[in-house]
Amino acid sequence: MTVPVFQEYEPAADCDCPGCAERRRALAAGGHPAAHGCRRALVLVTAAGVVLGGGAGAGGAAAVGLPMGPDRVAEPDPPSEQGGAGPLHGRPLAGPAGRPADGQEAAPLRPMTRAEIINRAKKWVAAKVPYSMQKYWSDGYRQDCSGYVSMAWNLPGNEWTGSLAQFATKISREDLQPGDILLFHNPLNPTTGSHVTIFGGWTDYTHDYYVAYEQTKPHTRKQATPMAYWTHSGSYVAYRYKGLTSGGGGGGSESATDVFPGAGFFGPGADNHYVTRLGEMLVDRGGGRFYSVGPGPRWGEADRRATEAFQLAQGWRGAGADGIPGPETWRRLVTGAGYDIPAARSSGAGGSGGTAAEPPAFPGPGHFRPGQSNSHVTRLGQQLVARGYGTHYRSGPGPRWTEADRRNVEAFQRAQGWRGAAADGYPGPETWRRLFT
Repeated sequence: MTVPVFQEYEPAADCDCPGCAERRRALAAGGHPAAHGCRRALVLVTAAGVVLGGGAGAGGAAAVGLPMGPDRVAEPDPPSEQGGAGPLHGRPLAGPAGRPADGQEAAPLRPMTRAEIINRAKKWVAAKVPYSMQKYWSDGYRQDCSGYVSMAWNLPGNEWTGSLAQFATKISREDLQPGDILLFHNPLNPTTGSHVTIFGGWTDYTHDYYVAYEQTKPHTRKQATPMAYWTHSGSYVAYRYKGLTSGGGGGGSESATDVFPGAGFFGPGADNHYVTRLGEMLVDRGGGRFYSVGPGPRWGEADRRATEAFQLAQGWRGAGADGIPGPETWRRLVTGAGYDIPAARSSGAGGSGGTAAEPPAFPGPGHFRPGQSNSHVTRLGQQLVARGYGTHYRSGPGPRWTEADRRNVEAFQRAQGWRGAAADGYPGPETWRRLFT
């Protein structure tokens, strides 16, 4: 009977060869004892049992040698790969597996608000930090998915998917808020599939998609992502940083501005740092086109129009979209919740600037039914995307009516506060008017 032969490597902790580096990553979760040099252990498995270290006469099995050292060709990086725990900038570890050495206490968690976490995450998105398991960005954090979360949470070192949970509390997915994470750790093979994303807010009321901040190939990105991820969705667990604070204290001047100061700080004649903060948050949420200069401390028409656009994007109307921030407007801006301001759209029939053109005439409900294909469906879909309600499209929009069109219309109708038959996903005259106004 043929005896299968497997090789198992005990990598040296101080060896830089690709073989040892790869094996250390694969064994990171298992507590495998480190060797003091590159050596091989031969594992022989038989039908009768397992024999270790069989000696020269053990069935004549010969060790199968894999090339080691610089001649070894590294395997391609698996998707969503991540490295092990370590300090900033990759300096020698203080203790095994990145933990403090004996007699040393772990560094206390740094207080962080949700806004601070998201703002830190956005820095790598803006810089398009390249993905790497070995390299470190200028701030000292490793350029992989777990290094990214370590940076956003301002942890004292670079953690990995096997250790991030100890800095957090498990929560339900429905309780997710900006700054929380979705973590999948594969203990059987940590370098295959393990991944972590930062939750940036739901894309709509269905909670089917969320805004994910993540470090992946080729670089850091922010995009709508299906809950919980494209692969291994059921294995992701939601966590909340243990050092999270509400921003009311201990966080410096920036944290203090997370608390809504009151409507009296905004409006004609207002001149203070809260107006500046409001403008900066509105620009970050898509309102930059309203500002020709600034934002600055003096309240102006640009602030009112950008605030109104953000409020309208949330589905609010009337007094709820008066252009003056209230507690809920401020909360959504500070935490990154709610909908972004949609991109500027051309007026209904291609008019030029000035006052808003009248919405195009509603063509009738018969154009928006299964089996229909016409230019009105395309126009509807394009307007839904422009208003921020295109999350269900995988391609298009196009002239053929699809379930994606219906679900996007339904999301828009529900944002108006409608329910039941009024939010069935099929546009009527009032849906059409509001969508194009």
